[in-house]
Amino acid sequence: MKIAYLCDISPEHAQPYSGGNARIYGALKKHVGEVDILPQAWGAVEGVRKAIYALPDSANLRLRWRLHLLLGKIISRNVTRALADKQYDVVFGAYSFQSFTHFKAPYPLLTAYTADATFSVYKRSEVGQSFGSSWASRRLLDPLTERAERRIYQQLDLALWPSEWLKREADALYGLTDSQSLVLPWGANIDPPEAPVPVPLAPNTPVNLLLVGRDWFAKGGPQAFETMMLLRDKGVDARLTVIGTTPPEFHCNEQVTVHPSLNKALPEDAAVFEAAFRQAHFMVQPSFESWGFAFCEAAAFGLPVICLNVGGVPVQNGLTGHALESGAGAAEFAALILQHINAPDGYRNMRDAARQDYDARLNWDQWGKSAGELFEARLSSLSP
Repeated sequence: MKIAYLCDISPEHAQPYSGGNARIYGALKKHVGEVDILPQAWGAVEGVRKAIYALPDSANLRLRWRLHLLLGKIISRNVTRALADKQYDVVFGAYSFQSFTHFKAPYPLLTAYTADATFSVYKRSEVGQSFGSSWASRRLLDPLTERAERRIYQQLDLALWPSEWLKREADALYGLTDSQSLVLPWGANIDPPEAPVPVPLAPNTPVNLLLVGRDWFAKGGPQAFETMMLLRDKGVDARLTVIGTTPPEFHCNEQVTVHPSLNKALPEDAAVFEAAFRQAHFMVQPSFESWGFAFCEAAAFGLPVICLNVGGVPVQNGLTGHALESGAGAAEFAALILQHINAPDGYRNMRDAARQDYDARLNWDQWGKSAGELFEARLSSLSP
């Protein structure tokens, strides 16, 4: 099977899109077939793209996809020419729906797409509303974007959403059918680790909490810190490890260990990252997420997660962790941890279930195999 990969950023770069773009590309190459990356250059307006990338990240993110939509008729010519040079079976898009603007295949092929959120679903959700937006965006730009999204998504053969939440919201907003809109969970942004060694949880022993992310406040850091302090007030030797960000001074003490930046491509950093996950008893991360790679990584290490049931978090409430209703806070998180300390058998079962969930569905090998099966079945049905 020959696949043309369509995104606004090359999947050969590991960092953009939190590593998901590279993982998707790798899974398709490993399990589906030959994959060629379509050009990201904007043709006659390439100077505009270069100017955008020279801007600070905050401005870059806002302008890049909106101008791509506006200039799509020109930009799409590059993609059409690349497709015409070779016969493909599938055009697969990741993250950048705008790359399908004015898309016209030069011959019959399957169109497929994946993302952990769409712009309009995100903006309307509790996840997006927590960040706010300008009046001009809400009243002028958002309606135009939604119309463009509806047109693009309705033309897809397959929209592969990682979560039930996103499928439900996207189907309702864009009028998608069950035959084109499917749930296919994503994996962790790490290679599969060896099966975890059980970490005992018992009264009068330390309890290690973990939080991972680039923004302390957006990832729920204050609540994680307060959870630790509440447990300590109850006589529990609770400790918190933070990866990816530096908390403010008032959220730091002797019980908080901080790794502000770890590059998992470096063996020494990868070892620190893995040790933190293997030694933790709970990931406490009450963030607003449309998916959350860190939760998949927790599952890979058999680590129960305590989070909020907001967006498409891949945590099975009561089985692989606890996904609490929005508004739950440190008191509820601490109470759950205390319950597990007093019921270690249930905690061990939760750790086992978390790793089983990773092996069954939250890994990229499973995603790639399932995507390949879907492509084969759909192509077979389209054959004369």
